[in-house]
Amino acid sequence: MAEHTSSSITIDAAPADVMGVISDFARYPEWTGEVKETEVLEKDDQGRALQVRLVLDAGAIKDDHTLAYTWTGDNQVSWTLVKSQMLRALDGSYTLAPVGGGEHTEVTYQLTVDVKIPMLGMIKRKAEKVIIDRALAGLKKRVESGPKA
Repeated sequence: MAEHTSSSITIDAAPADVMGVISDFARYPEWTGEVKETEVLEKDDQGRALQVRLVLDAGAIKDDHTLAYTWTGDNQVSWTLVKSQMLRALDGSYTLAPVGGGEHTEVTYQLTVDVKIPMLGMIKRKAEKVIIDRALAGLKKRVESGPKA
């Protein structure tokens, strides 16, 4: 099994509000920083994205990739890489757990990245940690102070 990196944060909002921001791919460029463009390619019968194309610009890493999403209930979404220019794998998930009677949400982000260019495992784990920490901080800021959908 591939190694992964994971981290959690508590957000002052109900799980449904947090998932609302996570599932609103059109607004990712407003709060993620690295994602410059998104395009939902396929949706399920509930209107949730099944495949999303993302254009990423994270300084040294620029990529145009497509991810396939799997929605598990209302509190988990996971994804796997469909195609990419720079990545061999990009697998991850957000898992939401209500805290304090459901007024707060613990969000756990798990990520595994594999690039096509050779990279030491230690450097790869550090990059995963940076991606996760930035994503969680951006998500928290967006949910707690951003516009409501």
